[in-house]
Amino acid sequence: MTQPPPPTVHPRDPLHGITLETIIKELVARHGWEAMGKRVPIRCFLHDPSVKSSLTFLRKTPWARERVEGWYIAYKDL
Repeated sequence: MTQPPPPTVHPRDPLHGITLETIIKELVARHGWEAMGKRVPIRCFLHDPSVKSSLTFLRKTPWARERVEGWYIAYKDL
């Protein structure tokens, strides 16, 4: 099974080609659910967290999605 090529960097959209699921999985792998819940205090991170519940909530809640995506962009630049 081959891996897909890494997403190309788009000058105006740093998230071009990166799915919300990828963002959540990478943040969980790096920081864990507890740190995510402290950084963005939403129920889907604090109580019985899962990727599925997080995707559902973040797709319906623009302010929370913006915070998570902003955090991802900031950590990717480190």
